[in-house]
Amino acid sequence: MRKKFLQKSTKTMITFGLVAMLTASSLAGCSKKNQGDASTAPTPTPTEGSVSDGTITYTPGTYSAKVTGMHEMTVTVTVSENAITDIQIEHTETPGIGEPAVQSIPAEIMETQGLGVDVVSGATLTSNAIIEGVVENLKQAGLSDADINTLLAIKKVVEKEEDQELSADVVVIGAGGAGMAAAVTAKQAGKSVIVIEKTSKMGGNTILSGGALNAVDEGSETAIANNDSTALHYEQTFNGGDQEGDPVLVQTLIENAWDGVEWLKSLGMEFHEGTFTVTGGMWPRAHKPVEPEGTGFFKTYQNFLDNNTGISMVYNTTAEELIMEDNVITGVICTGKTGNKVVVKANNGVILATGGFGQNVEMRQEANEILNKWPSLDESIPSTNTSGITGDGILMAEKIGANLVQMGNIQLLPLGDPETGSLSGNIEHAVESRIFVNLDGNRFVNEAGRRDEMTLGLFDQKDTTMYIVMDSDTYPEGKELNNFGESIADLVASGRALKADTLEELAGLMGVPAENLVSTVKEYNRYCLGGDLEGQSDVFGRALFTDTDKVNNGINNPPYYAAVRVPTVHHTMGGVQINENTEVLDKDGKVIPGLYAAGEVTGGIHGSNRLGGNALTDTVVFGRIAGTNAANFQK
Repeated sequence: MRKKFLQKSTKTMITFGLVAMLTASSLAGCSKKNQGDASTAPTPTPTEGSVSDGTITYTPGTYSAKVTGMHEMTVTVTVSENAITDIQIEHTETPGIGEPAVQSIPAEIMETQGLGVDVVSGATLTSNAIIEGVVENLKQAGLSDADINTLLAIKKVVEKEEDQELSADVVVIGAGGAGMAAAVTAKQAGKSVIVIEKTSKMGGNTILSGGALNAVDEGSETAIANNDSTALHYEQTFNGGDQEGDPVLVQTLIENAWDGVEWLKSLGMEFHEGTFTVTGGMWPRAHKPVEPEGTGFFKTYQNFLDNNTGISMVYNTTAEELIMEDNVITGVICTGKTGNKVVVKANNGVILATGGFGQNVEMRQEANEILNKWPSLDESIPSTNTSGITGDGILMAEKIGANLVQMGNIQLLPLGDPETGSLSGNIEHAVESRIFVNLDGNRFVNEAGRRDEMTLGLFDQKDTTMYIVMDSDTYPEGKELNNFGESIADLVASGRALKADTLEELAGLMGVPAENLVSTVKEYNRYCLGGDLEGQSDVFGRALFTDTDKVNNGINNPPYYAAVRVPTVHHTMGGVQINENTEVLDKDGKVIPGLYAAGEVTGGIHGSNRLGGNALTDTVVFGRIAGTNAANFQK
């Protein structure tokens, strides 16, 4: 019998459990700057604690600390003898995810003169990094651990707002990729829309992605050159998930993919020319947006909002319970930022687009017990997901009778940052240009294969750790950006990537045997160059290499680069069961009227393993279908 997934998700906030971590150690790479007089801080707002008795004093000056959120940042704090007078943050955090924390947390610390701030929902990594940076600076300014504990107890007093009742034709729960595609489409159908989002910005997991979107423009020069077709895309998607995906849903995904790209372009979104192979994508059919990560999607959606009325964004509001009246879903009960009740009713349909459960450790461990595919999915395994992806929509849907399918299908990537689990710092541009090596300097897997096979292979390696190794073909000047908007020069400077003029030198920096790395690259280059043994194929079965018409094929063009990576939870393929119309189904296979779902909250599309580049296609294709059908639903 399938296990129940009804459980409470843990809210994330700065608590005294964090105090030990913050006060027990100092951060590396910190320095003292420009000690001297500082201006007086503004008068603080009412708080639950106080240091107005003068028991805490600072050594006046300006201090700086380097910390890592989604990306590396520098936190600079200026203090007078009795107040924090300025906080500045140099960062490249993702707009819509980390950036709101960068804006709000320093302001609240300055306002309250305390550190008891809640993390920004969906931006836990950035929020905690900012707090850590401020703590380290204040310790440099002479504060003791006891002083830090006192400041962490000071919280801003927030008055509860009045309860609200809102209504629109279509209600969308979740402002990620699928939710915003649905909202824009419903508006294009002439309907008013309310989007409920528990964080402070649109974005979800989509904005943290590398931005790759698989789609085949059947018969185009690109598709012909790559020997690609919708039939091949279907075959690789269906077989890549071990034929567990619903064939009708897979066909719907593939057939509508290119139309989705054209729709995005019609809204003003720009893509680079040509296609490439994303990790685990199996074929060069991924389209790369001009904007880094997934930011291009949301700049496009925001631009639509700016130029069209009728879509209301309700942020910092958490959906708690779907409203069912006469067996029809008519709205959702939510909790606002200050704890007030917000009821949102739909004249037409309600769309669930809340994402998966990659950041709900208890839920993913329970799901993993169904198949026992992964050695562990406990808190030691990080996630690429934004912190708000905790399975809320799945739990709400199950509570009103929705059927959950394939909950044990959870995807991990071998590409996580060892500190944060995020995909930032990943130096690769495409599958063809890099290899994976273990801590012995040896390849261990087909780097162009399935994501689950690559990650399971990594679990078998020493310390469950590997390096991506590549040459400078895609970094000819050193200032070029990776797929996450980070320059290779900055990654090297911060120690998140390694650079060397020879493979022997690179091996020394990596801490692997030089003879092994040199031999590994030499062997790989034979296959990349076509091989010097007739008929011999790559020992791991790899078939995707650098284009053979390039002069510098293989890894042989110095300088060379490497970056360390670990397993990370990336995508949960199980969830709410839908049909090709995105209507949510109950346990008897019947439609639950008024309720639609799109994106990672759904299950049964990708099967046991999702092809890289198919997730964003999923958000656009099924988001648009949900938006159209919810707009047309009649009670």
